[in-house]
Amino acid sequence: MKHIIILGDGMADHAVERLGGKTLLQYADTPYMNLLAKQGKNGRLNTIPDGFLPGSEVANTAILGYDLNKVYEGRGPLEAASIGYEMQPDDMAIRCNIVELSNGLIKNHHGGHLTTEEGDVLIKYLDKELGNDRVKFITGIQYRHLLVIKGGNKHIVCAPPHDHPNEAWEPLLVRPEEGYTETDDRRMSPQATADLINTLIRKSQVLLADHPFNQGRAEKANSIWPWSGGYRPSMKTLMQLYPDIKSGSVISAVDLIRGIGHYAGLEVIKVKGATGLADTNYEGKAEAALNALRKQDFVFLHIEASDEAGHDGDLDLKLETIRYLDTRIVKPIYETVSQWDEPVCIALLPDHPTPVERRIHVKEPVPFSIWHRGIQPDEVKTYDEVSCVNGEYGLLSLNQFMETFMNIK
Repeated sequence: MKHIIILGDGMADHAVERLGGKTLLQYADTPYMNLLAKQGKNGRLNTIPDGFLPGSEVANTAILGYDLNKVYEGRGPLEAASIGYEMQPDDMAIRCNIVELSNGLIKNHHGGHLTTEEGDVLIKYLDKELGNDRVKFITGIQYRHLLVIKGGNKHIVCAPPHDHPNEAWEPLLVRPEEGYTETDDRRMSPQATADLINTLIRKSQVLLADHPFNQGRAEKANSIWPWSGGYRPSMKTLMQLYPDIKSGSVISAVDLIRGIGHYAGLEVIKVKGATGLADTNYEGKAEAALNALRKQDFVFLHIEASDEAGHDGDLDLKLETIRYLDTRIVKPIYETVSQWDEPVCIALLPDHPTPVERRIHVKEPVPFSIWHRGIQPDEVKTYDEVSCVNGEYGLLSLNQFMETFMNIK
């Protein structure tokens, strides 16, 4: 049995009055997601361990069966792995968004949805002006970049910018973790690390305000916002955790997901035209997943677009991304593998909800469906947050999902 996980990042949502009190999954026309639910077995999954924020790096790592208390080092190291930066023992790598600030508030977490080429220009400029033997800015994808601090300390408290839209930015500046005393002579104190990052934030605002890119642009890319830092993680591969996986791939437009896949021992497949937004190359990603599945045992296919639409509070766009996932990802994969001689098991789920009316990640169970030829279906008829409550799998937590999924042979 081969296995593929189709993950719609942030796809789950809350009931919306404008939709007659339905969630977006209930309201959207999703015949193929519903087909998986009707022909398969369903349930819900807690993806966020106690003590962790509901970030995609946490949820996706947990979905793949890892104990976050043992392996979690933040987004920075995962994105470093994805872009090919080999972390040194004294490095602290931290995710570095380019954001838009306006009237003292965080207007958005993406600087107007920068392209990678646009982000590269700004990051290289900041590295030229602010980089030194201790500080290095490295280009990632779109608005998601990397800041590496030699001797930096991960014991700091940062605010994910996508969790604080339209909030005042200055109270959200980095601060040291309370009660932690550094004992490693190679590292700065948490206070010194926080002070350095906050200085870089303020200096970036002065530099980016005068950059030609922002002149005459309606949406400004006018500040960096570092968050989620850590050291090089130590993770077993999926092949070590699940012996039935001999080989596998990860397909995503997002650096941190590629980084998780790198440390999990998966081949990272990059698809031309994959953007992480609603304009992503859905057909290319579905084709890449099927090609990988023909020669490998396991594929993790990650689609980011619904999460971005949720953060932007764009109801119509999020509904569209859900329909796109159904017709342009689930449909071709289901119709193709249904005809193969070798059986394939499909799992469909989000990593966390990103409610469009709240615009942030929330820590709540997500619905999932599992299908393969010959599975005895349960009583669920549609794929959504409400229907899956009645699924045969009930409510699972963390690595129980991957253990259940990989036990299907």
